[in-house]
Amino acid sequence: MSHLIVSNFTKTVGDKTLFNQIGFTLVEGERAGLIGINGTGKSTLMAILAGELETDSIELDHPKNYRVAYLPQNPVFEEGITVLQAVFMSQSPVILLNRSYEETLRLLNEDPMNETLQQRLFQLQQRMDTENGWDINALAKTALTKLGITEFDTIVNSMSGGQQKRVALAKTLIEPADLYLFDEPTNHLDVESTEWLTDMVNRLKGAAIIITHDRYFLDNTSTQILELANQQLYKHNGNYGAYLEARAIREEMQEATDAKNRNRYRAELKWIRRGAQARSTKQKARIQRFETLSDTLQKDNSNTDLDMNLATTRLGKKVIEGIQVSKSFGDKHLIQKFDFLLQQGDRIGIIGPNGAGKSTLINMLAGILQPDSGELDVGSTVKIAHFTQHLPEMDSSQRMIEYIRETANDIKDANGEHFSAAAMLERFLFPMHSHGAQIGKLSGGEKKRLHLLKLLMEQPNVLLLDEPTNDLDIETLGVLEDFIEHFTGVVVTISHDRFFLDRIATKLWVLDGLGNVEESLDVYTDFLAKKEMEKHEAPKVEKAEKVKEKTTQSTKKKLSFKEQKEWKEIEQTIEKVETEIMEHEEAISKAGSDFTALQKLTLELDELNEQYELLIERYDYLSTIVNG
Repeated sequence: MSHLIVSNFTKTVGDKTLFNQIGFTLVEGERAGLIGINGTGKSTLMAILAGELETDSIELDHPKNYRVAYLPQNPVFEEGITVLQAVFMSQSPVILLNRSYEETLRLLNEDPMNETLQQRLFQLQQRMDTENGWDINALAKTALTKLGITEFDTIVNSMSGGQQKRVALAKTLIEPADLYLFDEPTNHLDVESTEWLTDMVNRLKGAAIIITHDRYFLDNTSTQILELANQQLYKHNGNYGAYLEARAIREEMQEATDAKNRNRYRAELKWIRRGAQARSTKQKARIQRFETLSDTLQKDNSNTDLDMNLATTRLGKKVIEGIQVSKSFGDKHLIQKFDFLLQQGDRIGIIGPNGAGKSTLINMLAGILQPDSGELDVGSTVKIAHFTQHLPEMDSSQRMIEYIRETANDIKDANGEHFSAAAMLERFLFPMHSHGAQIGKLSGGEKKRLHLLKLLMEQPNVLLLDEPTNDLDIETLGVLEDFIEHFTGVVVTISHDRFFLDRIATKLWVLDGLGNVEESLDVYTDFLAKKEMEKHEAPKVEKAEKVKEKTTQSTKKKLSFKEQKEWKEIEQTIEKVETEIMEHEEAISKAGSDFTALQKLTLELDELNEQYELLIERYDYLSTIVNG
């Protein structure tokens, strides 16, 4: 069984130590969820294991020819290559074979009479047969399709960042590897793609390390949790749910210990206040113990959760009303005649497939885009904070505390208590010693967290959040969810994160990509379950109608003139359909990498099989009357 043993693993960036002499072991089939707040070094750890970054020290024990497949957080592709070329960009022999085959096929399509290319293609086809290359080829195209990429000849660098990430994900999934490294694989994926990915990751033969903010995905894929904190790595057996349970027990035990310490502290305080003189060694030791206990309690009482109710700018009764709002781009109708009314306290989750117009809708609410028709009526007291998918430009030389103070030096809660910019940074998981750090030294996730805090320091009363969970760590998501829970204004968010939406959204706006917007009061998970049930119930209803029709018709005792003609021809028709089914099955087995042909043949085969089943049912019905 393949294994990886990592020890004496240390990485320092400038004057900051990310992790110090950590170690862990992974064996084939294990899937470790790697968690920790942004900036602790999760992505750096991945990049080092993938051979993309150097480290201060590391010891690795694994079999020879140990293969690693790596999905970085922000993949980079060569200029000018197509989707298919990018997916087959690997040094694995079977991947190299597929790349040669696809490249030769492309050249032959451009020059079909070239005998040299014809001979080369024939040789490559023979190798694809003997080296099981077709399996990888089919898997690659299936993975791309499941991830919403259907144009395989598109130049990768002309695609959006989200599409490029999905191409890179398909590339990683098809690689034969002993270790798979996934850095935020669910970013930009809809629910169906995430469910497919969950199944794929669970089927991988090798070991895997996964960084993700998607807590449902993490819970359904991980067999252990690796937690990076305080320069150390802590291992927890079981999935994310088991980790949370263990942490809750640990925190309860810590609270019990703190309670005992507080009682001891009170006793020591009484003794100190009585004016005890430090004349003996015993008394000196007791005073030192009191000081140590006092320091410990002060550290334990530091609050890192945003559990206060921040004051917001006063919000009037009217927030935003949409009247027959419509928006199109060319022939693509994204929003058509949508009526809505946002009221104080609303928590709206915008959902729908990629490209359905979710960002377009939220950009209209923000005033960045104007509707083609209809009216958006915004209340006079509305103060919007818009958190977009892409961070605005930030001065890399500016210090964190200065960046926040540009907006405000302090902020008030609902009770009028003031909190300084430094206190707010701490509540957003930036420790005091880091406040003078330059923005350029922060990780991508830390920059997003910092920008989010800057927006909240403006004390808005309407929050528009476009995929806020992407690249944020789980701890920060908890802080954001707690903030939204106490926020008195309106929140409208786009997210594919089921856990996040389940917790914060009380109403859903469901876009279908055809311009329609449906409102639902269901919790997101319940909404998905209903849709899945409807999908399965539709074929049952259709089948029941067929059975009813068959039962009604079976009461006939004689064939009509039309049925007599049908009876004479039905056996011949069945034989003809059987022949077509066999021809299609043979054509599919020979189609190889021609994915377009495969799609067409598969659809036709499905139709033929359905036709065949109906013919057999009809034959049984007619024969019952004839022989009846």
